[in-house]
Amino acid sequence: MSTLNRPPLVITLFLLTAFLTGATVTRELPEGIAEAFSKGHSRNLARHFNNNIELVVPDHEDVYSKSQAELILRDFFSEHKPVKFEYLHKGGKEISRYGIGSLETEKGDFRIYFLLKVTDGTPLIHLLRIERAEESP
Repeated sequence: MSTLNRPPLVITLFLLTAFLTGATVTRELPEGIAEAFSKGHSRNLARHFNNNIELVVPDHEDVYSKSQAELILRDFFSEHKPVKFEYLHKGGKEISRYGIGSLETEKGDFRIYFLLKVTDGTPLIHLLRIERAEESP
């Protein structure tokens, strides 16, 4: 009788582990976003954009197409060469996630906020804000 009970227990534990692991993984931010910010790769970052994105960077604030946003970020990164990027906070649920980070550049520090929404099973950036970091008193 113990042999009959063992397979359902093993299957239950396997399914529970798979479910919990899957729930954790789906809430993570896509790999490559942090690296794109730290290296200033606008093309790699744009791979994670929705077709239209609300973009706020110094001197630009509007809803842009994916290709327009990539060009604006290319100009931003050429003027503000990244030195270091790190996440300050990440969160969200299945259908939407967000990241808040700190970008250190050769010309000053910036705070980065972005929102991803799952579109056709893929998390895509719908909103990206890059603002000068406020100086501490």
